[in-house]
Amino acid sequence: MAANPQVDEAAAQPPFAADPYIRQRQARSILCVPLISRAKLIGVLYLENNLARRVFAPARIAVLKLLASQAAIALENARLYRDLAERESKIRRLVDANIIGIFFWDVDGRILEANDTFLRMVGCDREELVSGRVRWSDLTPPEWRERSVRSVEEVRLTGSLQPYEKEYFRKDGSRVPVLIGSAAFDEQRDQGVAFLLDLTERKRAEAGARESERRYRELQMEVAHANRVATMGQLTASIAHEVNQPIAATAINAEAALRWLGPGPPDLEEVRQALRRIVKDAKRAGDVIGRIRAIIQRAPPRKDWVDMNEAVREVIEITRGEAAKNGASVQTALGEGLPRIEGDRVQLQQVVLNLIVNAVQAMCAVAEGARELCITTARGEPNGIVVVVKDSGPGLAPARLEQLFSPFYTTKPGGLGMGLSICRSIIEAHGGRLWVTANVPQGAIFHFTVPARAGSAT
Repeated sequence: MAANPQVDEAAAQPPFAADPYIRQRQARSILCVPLISRAKLIGVLYLENNLARRVFAPARIAVLKLLASQAAIALENARLYRDLAERESKIRRLVDANIIGIFFWDVDGRILEANDTFLRMVGCDREELVSGRVRWSDLTPPEWRERSVRSVEEVRLTGSLQPYEKEYFRKDGSRVPVLIGSAAFDEQRDQGVAFLLDLTERKRAEAGARESERRYRELQMEVAHANRVATMGQLTASIAHEVNQPIAATAINAEAALRWLGPGPPDLEEVRQALRRIVKDAKRAGDVIGRIRAIIQRAPPRKDWVDMNEAVREVIEITRGEAAKNGASVQTALGEGLPRIEGDRVQLQQVVLNLIVNAVQAMCAVAEGARELCITTARGEPNGIVVVVKDSGPGLAPARLEQLFSPFYTTKPGGLGMGLSICRSIIEAHGGRLWVTANVPQGAIFHFTVPARAGSAT
């Protein structure tokens, strides 16, 4: 049909005669011309006549082909205009939907058009926008201008801008945090569209979360401090005994020195030895008070290199009197060459203090048999230290072992139920683990691990 686009006596020629439409219309002359634009078929021009044959003469066909080419161009333009109108309609619906802020920009800093959401973000009205007084370059705070220049260059190079966070000035001088992305319109890339998401609520929520976290940490520190003070309060009698011993010895040695300096030739060597003993006892009393002050101090967490064996020994010295008062023997097996731990010395000593005091108090319930407390330290796997506090108390039912670490759960009359919960929080904050197992034949074994950092000193 491309060579001869017409058919004569179509109703009498096969295969057209078999076509229901041609048979019904009794078409005699038919002309079918393709509509081609840019070597692409976009339609056909179909004409028919059911009165005469050879209606479409060559001269007429030439004119019709010319009209067909113009019709093809017109149809292609109409399709392009329709597609453009549909795209513009979609863009307009997106802009007018006001789901996100949108504005159209140029590289000179002007805002050519914007939707209501963007205008609300920056606190401007449409009259100001139309007058040209709203410019994205003026809305950008000084500290963001260098980033904005880089963003324009990125759009010019790639045609688009990956979303990033920045701020814009509002009309009242306040700021609005936004997430912004952009794309250029054409090859010149000197104009484009920007899409903005208001991050005010998200920033407010983040600030609230940070404040809540801060308050939680402060409360946790308050509770931990209260727990240390309460634990030390339980040891008041033992602490008084530990301090009174060197004070009493100091008084005795001072009286002896006075006697040796009395009437008659003074015994200066005896006086000298008494004074040495006074200095020794004063230092001993000072050490006890210093250890107590260090444990109950109220200070923010700090990271130091901690010798766990030394920290354990100091706690044992403070609690030795309490153990002796309750008839408990204290044994230690502290490993050698252990790595130092990077952590808070006071918090780690609080854990050891709680475990020792709990063990001593638990063994008070044992009427018969030895009351033995054993504290060991050793290398943990893969790299760190494990501390074990083992007692011969009444022990715990297997079903209650994990409950011990729940807040406000206690097995002691008048207990607050916070000590072991705080201890677990401290150990987990140091990257370790705290757990309890049953001792055989009776009692409980508390274990905690603390990892050592790479390169820690030994």
